[in-house]
Amino acid sequence: MKKPILLLFLVWGAIIITESCSTVPLTGRKQLTAIPSSQMFALSEQSYATVLEESKLSTDDYYVTMVKEVGVRLSRAVESYLKQNDLESAVEGYDWQYNVIVSDVLNAWCMPGGQIAFYEGILPVCEDENGVAVVMGHEIAHAVAQHGNERLSQELAIQMGGIALSEALKTQKETTLQLAMLAFGVGSQVGVQLPFSRTHESEADELGLYFMAMAGYDPRVAPEFWERMEKMSTNRPPEFLSTHPDPTNRIENLNRLMPKAMEYYTTR
Repeated sequence: MKKPILLLFLVWGAIIITESCSTVPLTGRKQLTAIPSSQMFALSEQSYATVLEESKLSTDDYYVTMVKEVGVRLSRAVESYLKQNDLESAVEGYDWQYNVIVSDVLNAWCMPGGQIAFYEGILPVCEDENGVAVVMGHEIAHAVAQHGNERLSQELAIQMGGIALSEALKTQKETTLQLAMLAFGVGSQVGVQLPFSRTHESEADELGLYFMAMAGYDPRVAPEFWERMEKMSTNRPPEFLSTHPDPTNRIENLNRLMPKAMEYYTTR
């Protein structure tokens, strides 16, 4: 059974590789993104609206204000850096939105179109705006690096035979929307998790560290945040950690990247 699936994926990849290959900003990694940005953005808007409709939004002014202020500051810094380096197409068409959802879940995510949600449960672990910047920088990095597009493209290839997203939405809308939620990291909405690959996670850690530094947040607080998350996991494995790498390995990698991150921080 595995061989036909592998063959299908290889054939599908060979067909789209010449027209769907792109490069991740800053890291330079080559990637396959088979879904047009216009379709990804439309799907993101639809998925985000569904999440907000099915959730209770926080009325905690402190949380809501902090998340929005950090989000605006980070998104502006990212856009500014990308524009200065002729990479503004990476966030072209983004509709930045910031919301806090009432839930004790320790999680946060960013849709491919820039729509962000934090769950109240993770904010005490963040402690302050610097901790929020760690998480938000990481999630924005997933979006800027088009990890959602990569994951959804792969899932469409494996589970639906590589059909186009537009066709999948017509013929298997419910399944496709569920796959999109999983690909975008919104697993709590569907009761299943689809972990990001190690490549995606390492890349989001790296970019997120640089992004928060560009916005003027001290990147040296990132390892401290993950240490707090690790302590939390001893009593209750948080959803945020269930789909992410081991905190100890992550902390070591962040410390390895810190000298470069500090360059963005001191020269912003």
